[in-house]
Amino acid sequence: MTTPRQLLADARLDAVDARVLLQHALQVSRAWLIGHADDVLPPAQAAAFEALAARRRAGEPVAYLVGTREFYGRDFAVSPAVLIPRPETELLVELALARAGQGARVVDLGTGSGCIPVTLKLERPDLAVSAVDISADALAVARGNAAALGADVVFRQSDWYAALAGETFDLVVSNPPYIVAGDAHLSRGDLRFEPQGALTDFADGLEHIRRIVEGAGGPLAPRGWLLFEHGFDQGEASRALLAAAGFLDVQTWPDLAGLDRVSGGRLA
Repeated sequence: MTTPRQLLADARLDAVDARVLLQHALQVSRAWLIGHADDVLPPAQAAAFEALAARRRAGEPVAYLVGTREFYGRDFAVSPAVLIPRPETELLVELALARAGQGARVVDLGTGSGCIPVTLKLERPDLAVSAVDISADALAVARGNAAALGADVVFRQSDWYAALAGETFDLVVSNPPYIVAGDAHLSRGDLRFEPQGALTDFADGLEHIRRIVEGAGGPLAPRGWLLFEHGFDQGEASRALLAAAGFLDVQTWPDLAGLDRVSGGRLA
């Protein structure tokens, strides 16, 4: 006879990971799990958890196993077609919210799960929010999240600015692929299972950032802001690219760990 307490003790996983997977397998709350820790579980439920635990031990991200990840206080559906939202990216959202005027037109480039534009729209319903991604599979996830959370966001398939010709935005935001090709982290942990094309540019880590900065002059309105996430060691290079493209008020903002995380500037 198997109980939740026994399953958690025998899982050979991080305690939080094991609890989240058991809640998912049993479809119960944390409070239920605490109150029923010694209940005998049906064999099918125990087997479902053990299968998830084995996949986690093999390295699969918990977010993909349960199908969701929290971002800015909301649960977003995720799949192997999109990056798993991370807390560091909430800084990009906060900076965007602070710089978006009433009724501003905003576009998110490379939206993935849609966590950035959906959050912006829900936090600021006055904004006119759009988002693009080159991946049709990613856009399907993003559209599903917008529908589930009730966010009116316009999604389009596009290679960065390609499908935005003739449109003007007051704010452009992006969390582009910025990991350098061959970085050891790409073959470790959760990153092994995430879409590589959303993690790395297969070059120096700045290829997509260059395209975003250099192409912003067309769709970005005068005095409009461009904000993008990047690697901890890419702040100086990002500021140089922005300055060379004629941006003003160029700066880099650190995340909660004190690492360079977001750079941006205002179009002249």
